[in-house]
Amino acid sequence: MKILVTGFDPFGGERVNPAFEVIKKLRDNIEGAEISKLQIPTAFYSSTKKIVEKLNELGADVVLMIGQAGGRFDVTVERLGINVDDARIPDNESQQPIDKAIDEEGLPAHFATLPIKAIVQEIRAKGIPASVSNSAGTYVCNHVMYGVLNYIYKNNLDIKGGFIHIPFLLEQIVTKPNTPAMSLETMVEAIETAIEAIVKYDKDVKITGGAVC
Repeated sequence: MKILVTGFDPFGGERVNPAFEVIKKLRDNIEGAEISKLQIPTAFYSSTKKIVEKLNELGADVVLMIGQAGGRFDVTVERLGINVDDARIPDNESQQPIDKAIDEEGLPAHFATLPIKAIVQEIRAKGIPASVSNSAGTYVCNHVMYGVLNYIYKNNLDIKGGFIHIPFLLEQIVTKPNTPAMSLETMVEAIETAIEAIVKYDKDVKITGGAVC
């Protein structure tokens, strides 16, 4: 199995992005799966293009995209990406699409095809906070999740894909009082555990992962 794992460069005035810091430390082989790592720009259009190009180059079986969700306290496995860009701030290429469809002819949303609840279950079993998330936002993280899953869907490719958000690193909250964070080592363990679950579970587990609101 070939798994492509992607992580963004820093954005929004931050000096680091935990997503890329985590993927740099991933083992090259996890449970027999060959892991390829790719840094992508925090930019709406070039990010998806770069992932698609790498998927085609590698002939990957799985793509796992990682992004920063500053303010979240746990590792959140995204359920779906929606067909809209609505940027609160410009991306790293000074683009700020507002209320714009990612694909004018695309489906309203695409669901992750990874075993999202099994991933959460396995990460929690390591004593690391994790949950299913029902919103990847409307910024670049959602854009690449929807965009890549849309590409896979429209081209009828046998590739599984999904997105995981991770909190700030501890070093990022020094001047952000009362903001959740997680150590780099813990996040690396969480993502490696997620990859182990992807390899292990062909089908997802049937456990609760919903939210009241």
